[in-house]
Amino acid sequence: MKIGVVCYPTYGGSGVLATELGLGLARKGHEVHFITYRRPARLGGFQANVFYHEVDSGSDYPLFEFAPYETALASKLVDVIEHHGIDLLHVHYAVPHASVAYMARKILISRGKYVPFVTTLHGTDITLVGTHPAYAPTITFAINKSDGVTAVSKSLREDTLANFDICNPIEVIYNFIDFNRFHRDNKDHFKAAIAPNGERILIHVSNFRPVKRVDDVIYIFKIVNDEIPSKLLLIGDGPERSRCEELSRKLGLSQDIRFLGKQDAVEELLAVSDLFLLPSASESFGLAALEAMACQVPVISSDVGGIPEVNIDGQTGYLSGIGMVDKMAEDALRILKDDTILSRFRAAALAQAARFDIEEIIPKYEAYYQEVIDRTKVKPEEPVFDC
Repeated sequence: MKIGVVCYPTYGGSGVLATELGLGLARKGHEVHFITYRRPARLGGFQANVFYHEVDSGSDYPLFEFAPYETALASKLVDVIEHHGIDLLHVHYAVPHASVAYMARKILISRGKYVPFVTTLHGTDITLVGTHPAYAPTITFAINKSDGVTAVSKSLREDTLANFDICNPIEVIYNFIDFNRFHRDNKDHFKAAIAPNGERILIHVSNFRPVKRVDDVIYIFKIVNDEIPSKLLLIGDGPERSRCEELSRKLGLSQDIRFLGKQDAVEELLAVSDLFLLPSASESFGLAALEAMACQVPVISSDVGGIPEVNIDGQTGYLSGIGMVDKMAEDALRILKDDTILSRFRAAALAQAARFDIEEIIPKYEAYYQEVIDRTKVKPEEPVFDC
């Protein structure tokens, strides 16, 4: 199968999942073409069956204050589909990729070719950006015109149906984890460098937006650290980072908190950690938590969105309401104070993460792609008008 993949090439969850899915499909023999404005963050050097096509939006044209990326992307999709024989297009993140895919499909229909597209909904494209009045009508139309629609959690499917007038069925295909990358290695030397006196290591990974509530992470850590010696690793970058750095100084935690910024090898930091903190106000799935669990790190999290579908309360960690810092800290101490309890939670986290192994999820996408292709083979062509 020849598959075109459209995603944002950033470190965010949708771009990571799209890239890892594409690479996994390529390893199974499919030909995968990434089409975006920059090489995706996790798309490394040469790999068999993987192609990258850069979108040039003509940003140097003086007429435009903002380059018309959507128009350029649609034209590039048509070019790649026609010249590489793409069988199916998979677009990640509804804004604006679903509407662009629809435009490209219409252009191709006018040339006598029908190439179906699947839209995957990831979270804020639906719960935040997509519901904005400037986008909602277009996104509703594009989702309904998609040949297939998937969501990364049951919670996100429910949010989509609640916020939009959707008549298209939505298939839930969960996010996944690559155990070749995310697993717990023996890195005692690394752990000793971070926690030289055997302190517990807590970790948080995010884009430091307000919705991630990183200040709650610091308050939780303060309570934990007051009772048992600990270190906190904060991975990522974003608008809340400077405020969080100021908060850590105000609470006298500067010596015990490390702000490490963006890290390509986050799995190495997870592999030496004892507990993952995710007190977000909104999460469509909680991919960062799943990556931690694959590295046998229990999770203390809020109970919003798709997180309860990943983190099982009392087994792989604990769930709490948004902002319940004291309870989250109490749950964290319950796990961290006793090595036997910590070991039990580690084992349960790993067992739960195995349900989301990429090798289990990729066949679901393959089957769904084939279903969409088979269904659209008999789809009547839309009217073609003479120009």
